[in-house]
Amino acid sequence: MSGGARLPSWRDLASQLGVARGTVKAAYERLIDRQLLISHGPAGTRVSAHLPPRTAGERRMSLRDPFHALGMITPGMPPRLFQLGVPSQDAFPATTWSRLLVRAGRKAALLPLSYPDPRGELALRREIAAYLAVARSVVCHEEQVFITTGFTAALGLIADTLAARPCKAWVEDPGYPLAKAGLALKGIEVVPVPVDCDGLDVAFGMAIAPDASLAVVTPGQQAPLGMTMSLTRRRALLDWAASADAFIIEDDYLGELQLKGRAAPALASLDAEERVIHVGTFSKTISPALRLAFFVAPPRLLDELFRRAMFLSPAPATMAQIAVASFLSEGHFLRHLRKMRRLYSERSEVLSGIAGTALMDRKRGGLALILGLPDGADDAAIARRARDLGLGPSPLSSWYADASRSRPGLLLGVTNVTPWSAATAWQALQAIIGEFTQA
Repeated sequence: MSGGARLPSWRDLASQLGVARGTVKAAYERLIDRQLLISHGPAGTRVSAHLPPRTAGERRMSLRDPFHALGMITPGMPPRLFQLGVPSQDAFPATTWSRLLVRAGRKAALLPLSYPDPRGELALRREIAAYLAVARSVVCHEEQVFITTGFTAALGLIADTLAARPCKAWVEDPGYPLAKAGLALKGIEVVPVPVDCDGLDVAFGMAIAPDASLAVVTPGQQAPLGMTMSLTRRRALLDWAASADAFIIEDDYLGELQLKGRAAPALASLDAEERVIHVGTFSKTISPALRLAFFVAPPRLLDELFRRAMFLSPAPATMAQIAVASFLSEGHFLRHLRKMRRLYSERSEVLSGIAGTALMDRKRGGLALILGLPDGADDAAIARRARDLGLGPSPLSSWYADASRSRPGLLLGVTNVTPWSAATAWQALQAIIGEFTQA
């Protein structure tokens, strides 16, 4: 136990251990005499904050930050300028959200003391189905909607279901690093397939891995380059899945946050053969702290997905689900999206204006701009240095299967770049780049 940790009362501990109360009380008193425990009377007994040093032979736990070793920003820290995957902090509707959470807490406390539906709360699944029909042209029933603990949990549940047979998966190159790593951990062979201005190169995938039985794509806004998959490529991908008895995981990455023009309908809206599993998340629209995502399962996979959800990956906490259901049903979500699209578009233009010709592409509609670096520059090292100084850009090379074949660059998230912080942050980033690129 660490210093300050509260211990159970000696009566409760005696009951848990099945020993006499006097035995536990005597042990507590001895530890208090040695100043290892401190009694606070009615406030309980706690471990002393000043424990003696550990013995030389005692095994020590590594304090190395695993997220820093993976080139990631440590979770729990406030979002940084240029950080990807987080919504605006200053424009979050905190008052409305707080009120909905309080109300949801009361509702959750009054629910029957029984096991919840492993697919998630019916009210939320019903609201998601209605929202998808209006915003993403996906017609589905609430029985097809599963609530999960974030995108990676959805990917894991789907991969567990599909990996019952030997499986190869096409993934976009460049593409989301955590998706590729998650599939590999499930024993699925990952096959990188390049993307171009039309999205995933389906013909290339069929040439190098005709026996694949899964494809993971971001057709709405390709992650990280931002292009929308063309209708021709969408139909080719669906035709391949039908002929190969394969499935497609549609990661609807920022599909509802298209900044320029009208968002293209989801790939699942074209699926007549029940091959597309549509995955969405509230991390980038409400908050990543929710750890709340969903997917729409094709009818042919419902039974197997339900069994695996029930035994291996049930839905997250009920209170958060109730709050999000209210956020959708009362119209707050669509209003929030409309406001965020306008705000992010303005912030993207501000950063684009400051960076000027240094940007590789300013035509994309995503929530990041790509900053080109000189040939041979180590974008991963530059990103690490920037993180040490409080910024949060992501190296473009980490999104490629072979980093040596990518053009060096940095992905600059725009969601938290305000007009009064953009110039200062840009100057700091330019100074860091200069440290690594000047001979």
